[in-house]
Amino acid sequence: MELNPDLQEKKIFLIEGLKRTYKGQYDAIQPLPYIKDRLYCVDKVFVEGSVEVCLASELTPDTRGSWERLDSYKSIYTDFRFKSKRRIIQGEPGYGKSTLTLQLAYDWCNDVSDSPMNNVEILILLRLRQLGSVKSLFRAIKSFLLFHEPRVSKHEIENIIIHSCSSVHIILDGYDEYPGRDSNDNDDVHRIIKMELFADFDVSLTTRYLPECLRKETKGAKLTGFDDKARDEYIRKAVVGNNDEAVEEIKQWLYENSILADLCQVPLIFVMFAHMAHDQRDLMKFKSVTQFFKHMIRCFYDHLKQKYGDNRSNKFYLHEMEHHELDKIAFEGLNKKNQQLSWIKTGFRQRIGPELYDQYILVGILVEEDEVSDDCIGNNVSFTTMVRFYHKLFCEWYAAHHLVTLVKNAHDLSDRLRFLDPFDLQYLFRFACGLDPDAGKKLINHLKGLPGGDNFAILCILEQTGDVNDIMDSVKELCSRRVAINTVNSALLQRSTTQLLEIASKNHIPISRVWLNHCCPRVDESGLNLILESGLSLSILSSLQELWIRDDRKLTNEELAAILSYSSQCTSLKVLEFIKYDLPDTIPVGSIPSSLKSRNVKVWNFIDYGKCRRLNLQTGQWQACDGLGNLPGEEGFHDTSYQCSLANFNRAMSN
Repeated sequence: MELNPDLQEKKIFLIEGLKRTYKGQYDAIQPLPYIKDRLYCVDKVFVEGSVEVCLASELTPDTRGSWERLDSYKSIYTDFRFKSKRRIIQGEPGYGKSTLTLQLAYDWCNDVSDSPMNNVEILILLRLRQLGSVKSLFRAIKSFLLFHEPRVSKHEIENIIIHSCSSVHIILDGYDEYPGRDSNDNDDVHRIIKMELFADFDVSLTTRYLPECLRKETKGAKLTGFDDKARDEYIRKAVVGNNDEAVEEIKQWLYENSILADLCQVPLIFVMFAHMAHDQRDLMKFKSVTQFFKHMIRCFYDHLKQKYGDNRSNKFYLHEMEHHELDKIAFEGLNKKNQQLSWIKTGFRQRIGPELYDQYILVGILVEEDEVSDDCIGNNVSFTTMVRFYHKLFCEWYAAHHLVTLVKNAHDLSDRLRFLDPFDLQYLFRFACGLDPDAGKKLINHLKGLPGGDNFAILCILEQTGDVNDIMDSVKELCSRRVAINTVNSALLQRSTTQLLEIASKNHIPISRVWLNHCCPRVDESGLNLILESGLSLSILSSLQELWIRDDRKLTNEELAAILSYSSQCTSLKVLEFIKYDLPDTIPVGSIPSSLKSRNVKVWNFIDYGKCRRLNLQTGQWQACDGLGNLPGEEGFHDTSYQCSLANFNRAMSN
């Protein structure tokens, strides 16, 4: 449809207005919230973390065994297997969902040639948490993206987008923070997700969890955090450039603070850690995440004290120590069936006091953002200033202080904490245990009574004492028996178990055997981490003695070679066992690591009742073994680990 000259001019105004808005957003990336005069363009700091896509025919919360790693975020839009008009990009808080959307906006505004946004005529990027009661997409575009462009009306926006565009891509950022999420309202956001509106438009939705109204045509991707490669790239790109010595120094800080390895998979936290490690040459060694977070908050205030000198330092110190009302607000927000992560500024500021509020904004702990008011009439738009914590982890930090007070004075914790899910709020519990030993003891007893809570309780003991020696007996007892990680386990249990295994390995505690059940493990590009289906990683375990993996799927030669390579680096490994796998009949001898041969590691493949074969490490051939697990020529050697494996296999099959 050919536009009349007037509307064609309006279309130019619309596109220019959108680009002006996006530029203001992607030019204001702030890696350290307390340094407000150090802003970056997203293209200067954006680093691709791990991206995976779901190749199942239908996207559901319990989709298993069908996630595959992508080389780039661009493949979400270019891989033919992921072709769809509706795409969901999942990720936990701080994993870079919003930063990815800003990179896509940068690509569009700057005509980046190899970007999937290059051929998009109009890109609409909306932050859903700002929409408030706005139900119309076009009203939201006018209110948030073209508020500074009086030459284009809401009606003209609608006319241009529906009738005169060759391609439109809509990005809806942060569904989990959308005020109308999972409601029955027939607003434009839900109609778009259900493909009842703009079915021919490409739509991307970022979120922590899957909406209830998904159509089966929707394809899913997820961001799983920073691996070693991404961390190295960020340090070079945004912190020190190509100064190899400085890069290694920052990485060394992280290695020496191994207790933070899990926390630093979160890109937002690693970014702050990297900048702090570069800025502070005397960065201390942290024994717990509580200690690290306390240090980070102190850095926020120290920067402010240096900036304003002695005149306000005493007041800053007083406010740094006294935050009881902020603690209470944070706890109240998290301890709800539907968590509250943002508040109206006027009531929030009045509750904690204007002076404290202004300081939290200045420090960077709190962030303000405008949201469309509920009392808008007709085309008149008014805004309400909302306030939220810089990141949910900061909300958990302050809520933990109130949780300590609550726990110390409570007799029955179950009712008081009924809305606090330890998986969703892992660091709330860990912080509370690290802040107060007495409250920590009560919380640890509470956690032990929850399904899968034992392993998490051990991590909380570590937070409580800051000394690995205090949990050694528990870790040794755990590792003396079979340690199982099942795909049906909660993410909390999986995460706690992998962390404890890594603590054991770093402290040379023998790990008898690890059993990965339907976890679809694969080796990452570095060859140093085993990635589970949940997205969690298991680094090389030098003290691991036996690794058992069960899955009903086929492995390629390349996948098998990667697992053999990973296993060879577990220097104490004696047995590697594949259960129910469909494995290649022959393995190229060159892909079998020499260390497996020199240590004569037993590699078995249990296929069915009474059917087992063993890999001949010298020839690369699978060969039938006798009832004692021996290959021809090894008769007379009674392999007890084989008998144990056989008994385990029979139990697994009977279940």
